[in-house]
Amino acid sequence: MSLRSPFTIFAAMERKETKELHFARQRELLRMEYDYEKAEFERMSESVDVRQKVARGLCWFPVRLGRSYYNSLNRFVVELVRDADDDVAHAFEYGVQVNFFYEGINGSLVYKKFPSVVSFVEGNRMVVTLPSTTALKEIDGVRTLGVVRAFDDTSYRAMFDALSVVSAARDGRLAEMADIVCGLRRPGLRDIYPVRLPWLNKSQESAVNKVLSCRDVAIVHGPPGTGKTTTLVEAVYETLRREDQVLVCAQSNMAVDWICEKLVERGVPVLRIGNPVRVSDAMLSATYERQFESSPDYPELWSLRKAVRDLAASARRRSGGERSALASRLRDLRRRIVELEVKIHVRLFDNARVVASTLVGSANPLLQGRRFSTLFIDEAGQAMEAATWIAVSRADRVVFAGDHCQLPPTIKCVDAERRGLTRSMMEVLVDRCPEAVTMLNVQYRMNEAIMRFSSDWFYSGRLVADPVVRHRGILDFDSPIVWIDTSDFDFREKYVSASRGRINAEEGDFFLKQLEAYVNKIGVERIEAENIDFGLISPYKAQVGYLKKQLSRSGVLRSIRRRITINTIDGFQGQERDVIFISLVRDNDGQRIGFLSDLRRMNVALTRARSKLVICGSVETMSKTPFYKKLYDYIVGINE
Repeated sequence: MSLRSPFTIFAAMERKETKELHFARQRELLRMEYDYEKAEFERMSESVDVRQKVARGLCWFPVRLGRSYYNSLNRFVVELVRDADDDVAHAFEYGVQVNFFYEGINGSLVYKKFPSVVSFVEGNRMVVTLPSTTALKEIDGVRTLGVVRAFDDTSYRAMFDALSVVSAARDGRLAEMADIVCGLRRPGLRDIYPVRLPWLNKSQESAVNKVLSCRDVAIVHGPPGTGKTTTLVEAVYETLRREDQVLVCAQSNMAVDWICEKLVERGVPVLRIGNPVRVSDAMLSATYERQFESSPDYPELWSLRKAVRDLAASARRRSGGERSALASRLRDLRRRIVELEVKIHVRLFDNARVVASTLVGSANPLLQGRRFSTLFIDEAGQAMEAATWIAVSRADRVVFAGDHCQLPPTIKCVDAERRGLTRSMMEVLVDRCPEAVTMLNVQYRMNEAIMRFSSDWFYSGRLVADPVVRHRGILDFDSPIVWIDTSDFDFREKYVSASRGRINAEEGDFFLKQLEAYVNKIGVERIEAENIDFGLISPYKAQVGYLKKQLSRSGVLRSIRRRITINTIDGFQGQERDVIFISLVRDNDGQRIGFLSDLRRMNVALTRARSKLVICGSVETMSKTPFYKKLYDYIVGINE
């Protein structure tokens, strides 16, 4: 019998306690977020009328029923259509649970009790899975029909399950990954011969080689405009030279779609699990459902399914021996259906080199029992740790790509946020495993003056503007970055609601006049000829809504409306425009800036512009915070 040294015993005790504490804290914080979100949802459902729910994107009302049919997965679905502008934001996406309702005679809402799930959304068309054909009869012919988002705990269940699995792991790759995240094990490397990729810059090439050589974890840190997606696609492509199949995930459907499009363009066979947001032909053809329907065995499967439905309906009308004979026939048909479904399913996965889904979507039953040699997670800095574990549990090694200095995970519970729920797994590993990190340092988006402040504040001054964009501009002798100070004006913010934040109508009107003046300087004809585009950003949904309404009152701006995008900071993540105008909104005597104290979000706003960045807001209100004081001083220095 061998004896362990006191040091070994102590280390083992410390390891156990540390991991237990880590995952206990994760479960506690996730429970806080769950309880808060559920309580807020119930409160809003009770206190907000249907028109307000429509405005907040939680409801489509009224809707018209379209065709109903059985989809490729043999689920009964119905199409819904709403009358609204395509760009009206909403919170409906693949996998979201919904409830149907109609407006009663006295204006009260009557809800249907059967559960329904969104299976597809595009523009003003939504496809919803119904539990049966009987459910359709309950809503068919209803004149004032609507659909509202229900509180959905599916993603929370998947996250809690993932935390339970990883915290219980005592050996194997998952336990080793937990040790690395908890700082109890150093990530390892494999010996490889470095590849040369002359079409990438040195930091990008180094990142790809780090990915290829890592045994456990690699992190591609991509600040704004540094070609993170290009690098990640190259890393996936090179990995597939050495491995048969990889899993690619991201926090959002849009981020998954973006990298999938790039992989499809490179000729990589992709199998997309879930509903793509970017509904292009390439993305639709990559989806599991579309590929399932395209299988040569699908026509036979469709015929068999229809035969089963017809026979089942006939059997209910028969009795005695006839019913018994039909039951035997049904068993044979169903056996053949299962054989075909399994055959098609196996073929789809065997033919795919990349399987792609959101992090929560990796819990999809379609992926049950599947394991991947490598997992790539894009926009990893925006994902809660619990969601990340869902996908990590399916892989032998993990490649994180993103920027923890930009948008953090979206957390609604303030207490959970303050206690660290916004700290992504990528951010934890950047601190604990710096040897696994490669930062991309050449940016290809911004004029150097726009880039420099963020580079100095967030990235230790390590970013370099590529010569092609270093002096990028639109007008001669025009400063690339300006701050229009509104301190001397009598502009005052107003609180709207917790979900929509604050509004400053006077600043909004002034803001649009400044944009109009700049558009006139450039000239509408030149804007159209050179496809110059504009982004109007505000941290607050209420201000964004106000700007959208007021924009149409300007003839000049209305004439180039299709070249102007208005959205929140979160809505602009991953995007860029030639010209960016930012409306800060906050203007008060107490110099309170609230939401704007989240500097990582402001980093996103400051780094969207290619050629011109205009900040509009009260310096007096903002300058109490060192970040904004330094930003203003930097801009003044450039313009002296």
